[in-house]
Amino acid sequence: MGFIDLHTHTTCSDGTFSPSDLVSLASSRGLEAIAVTDHDTIAGLSQALETGNSLNIEVITGAELSIEYPLPESGHMHLLGLFLEPGSRELKEGLEWLRQKREERTPRILNILHEQGVHITETEIMEKSGGGSVGRPHIARLLLEKGYVDSMQEAFDSYLKKGAVAYVPKEKFPLERAIEMILSANGIPILAHPYTLKLGAKELEDLLISMKEMGLRGIEAHYSNHSEDQTAQFLALAEKLDLLVSGGTDFHGENKPDIQLGTGLGDLRIPSSVLEKLKKGRTIGNNDP
Repeated sequence: MGFIDLHTHTTCSDGTFSPSDLVSLASSRGLEAIAVTDHDTIAGLSQALETGNSLNIEVITGAELSIEYPLPESGHMHLLGLFLEPGSRELKEGLEWLRQKREERTPRILNILHEQGVHITETEIMEKSGGGSVGRPHIARLLLEKGYVDSMQEAFDSYLKKGAVAYVPKEKFPLERAIEMILSANGIPILAHPYTLKLGAKELEDLLISMKEMGLRGIEAHYSNHSEDQTAQFLALAEKLDLLVSGGTDFHGENKPDIQLGTGLGDLRIPSSVLEKLKKGRTIGNNDP
């Protein structure tokens, strides 16, 4: 049985592997398929697809969207879109709107850092992002490389996390709009790593029911940081609510060094049958009246 990884990141968002290098790594690790799901951007998909074709490894076009939704203080929501058509007008317009908002945010962070005696330029950040979605990890990486901090964690703790001196909130997509964007690109909207919502069992089930009415199609049950009990809970919810199941490591390279491509924290192995069921569910969903 082959194995897959349907949640990964490249230098186009907050990973440390280029799209081409990520796909090459997946091939070298014996994966049959990989989904490239950068945060709020599809900038790396063409390069990933080209490398996948040359190495005979299947590349699933995706993205991970940041969602504005009221949750417990420590909770946050992301949506995965899998099998996206990159040429979708609504998807491109939505991502371009968010990119512009992010561009407005970056100078604000840099101005605060400058006041703290930290000197980083927008040009340096853009080089780090590879032309993709600029985020705090790019700034944190530069803080580390330029010697202002001794670790990525220190960069966030001292400067970038919520409550720190240079924290500036980022724009996110409203939930319903994000689902509509993914559907408009003929993709499958999937709730990413549901444990991060910090909801109880009943609250999560009620939320999934509501999201399904908006067009949600699946849940990421297999994930690096899910316990066995959580995985079982999410699989049971998927079956109960007739949702598709996805899974991935959330690989970021050196930015999350404990998480390895294809195996997560060491023992996550997602069978290719998960992908086949997603493909079948996608076909059925696209044929719905």
